[in-house]
Amino acid sequence: MAMRWQPFLDAVQERGEYSSAQEAERAARTVLALLGAHLVGKERAELAAQLPETFAMILLNPLQAAEPLDPERFVRATAAWIDGATEKTAKWDVSAVLSVAADAAGEDLLRRVLLQLPPGYDVLFGRPQHI
Repeated sequence: MAMRWQPFLDAVQERGEYSSAQEAERAARTVLALLGAHLVGKERAELAAQLPETFAMILLNPLQAAEPLDPERFVRATAAWIDGATEKTAKWDVSAVLSVAADAAGEDLLRRVLLQLPPGYDVLFGRPQHI
């Protein structure tokens, strides 16, 4: 069953230590749009099914990526999409959103998602050396 909107956003807000739900939502929208460009097939659809509907649609209709971004470039891309973000704050944003998405996904799906991504994303999902 998909995570509901408010618990998802509350968890992102808490982990990201955002002062408002709007900040948490902006981070979630940006990170999931970028992540969606890196996932394909069954894993992307299964992960979307675990997220609140609005975020699921963002994951399923992603920003286009010319190539898979390694974790460092993913963080830099996130920083570029969020006004006023630095690489340090963007890494915080990415980790806050992806760790909540990992909780929603569960261990089996997360393992399969990580297999689609370049090495190092396990840390961004808050699951170092998961595979």
